[in-house]
Amino acid sequence: MTKASSTVSSETPKDGDRANLSRTFKYLLATQFLSRGIPFIFNSWIVRHLTAEDYAVYAVQFHLFVTCVLFLSREGFRRACMRADIKFDGASAKDNAATLLKVAWMTFPLGVFITIAACVFVFWWQGLHLSDPYAQAILINGCACILELLAEPLYILSQTLFLLKLRLMVETAATFSRCVTMYLLIVNFTNTEKGIAFALSQAAYGASLFLGYWSYFILFRSFRSSNLFPFRLGQVMNFDKQLSSMCMLFTLQSFRKLILQEGEKMVLVWLDTPYNQAVYGLVDKLGSLVVRLVFLPFEESSYATFARSASGQSPDKMKNLGRCLSEALKLVLLIGLIFLAFGPSYSYSLIRLLYGQKWSDGEASAALRYYCLYIIVLAMNGTSEAFLHAVATENQLKRSNDSLLVFSLIYVALNVLLIRSAGAVGLIFANSLNMILRIIYSAVFIKHFFRLFTFRLDDSVVIRCSYTYF
Repeated sequence: MTKASSTVSSETPKDGDRANLSRTFKYLLATQFLSRGIPFIFNSWIVRHLTAEDYAVYAVQFHLFVTCVLFLSREGFRRACMRADIKFDGASAKDNAATLLKVAWMTFPLGVFITIAACVFVFWWQGLHLSDPYAQAILINGCACILELLAEPLYILSQTLFLLKLRLMVETAATFSRCVTMYLLIVNFTNTEKGIAFALSQAAYGASLFLGYWSYFILFRSFRSSNLFPFRLGQVMNFDKQLSSMCMLFTLQSFRKLILQEGEKMVLVWLDTPYNQAVYGLVDKLGSLVVRLVFLPFEESSYATFARSASGQSPDKMKNLGRCLSEALKLVLLIGLIFLAFGPSYSYSLIRLLYGQKWSDGEASAALRYYCLYIIVLAMNGTSEAFLHAVATENQLKRSNDSLLVFSLIYVALNVLLIRSAGAVGLIFANSLNMILRIIYSAVFIKHFFRLFTFRLDDSVVIRCSYTYF
């Protein structure tokens, strides 16, 4: 990875604080609480004002389109760039930022290509024409994705600099703008097609992210546009080859992870009715609220902590790495057990209170009960895979990619089989089995990783290294 000496300036924490799990988690939790809590409150209102067919478009179909485009375009770059050992000080900050941004900007052409391909596929699959409101909504969603991708290099830079407050403010403002836009379009412009309203609200979200990140770095961090777009004639190919190679490796992995993450929605859109899509979308948004508010920021902060602690293999760092992993797994297991203990008993009451009798008396209540089981395996998998991706070598990541391909095939087959026999509940079972398989793989990796280092404490620390690896 690219190396540059020194420490981080101004708002960025010192190197010793970078591996501070609690500090990172605090800001990411606040970010998720606001960026997910605001839509949750808004979702409770919108569900009562939409038909099942409209809600299926909003919660499943458009969500799937935007997630597929953005996940494939940027997830690999986010993972790889967070592993990069790039540090900043007053003298070299802009040069080191340029090194990172030259790779991060690759997300944009890749994302534009994926956006165009996704739009063409949807048009072909559903036989759409430009005059169709649904087709226009797909194109608006595509433009919204491109706006987000224009902000992505600066998002990666801000995460590398640990500008956690910036992410908190920008994502909160963007989420609020999306909800306000949708509310105004649905309430005040009743003649607007619902699909168009959903797409325009997503465009407002993307525009807010773009304006937020670019305004901050240009106005408050003394970066010029030439610093943030560091390409010059004759030097376009002058970038960190090792970092870009790692980005491509993670991007290839993201194709398989996308099937594992959104495979059930693909099967829903492909095989099931709009009503069942709406039921699953409702349960997924409600049941995964704890995942987004607690487990997702915890996974991101754990990944950052593991990546920093794994740089170098001194005895103290390896002991600290093992202790961090153990504590992280215990915490997510405890939280998951709490939801497993109390969630099933209150599922019906919660849906009746939030969304009304129309939804509580249907399949949604039963699906939410089983979702409580899924939460605990989802939490364990997120933390264990965060460790694997943070410390694995390139060859180990390639083996992980191969395993994800196998799990993807098993997962899709389970989805197709179970959706026909158990509907939304069957999809939740398929997700749970998939997560258990991935947890087992990560557990085997963790066991072999720490087998390399055996610690014995008496008057001093004695290290015995084993050079065999499966």
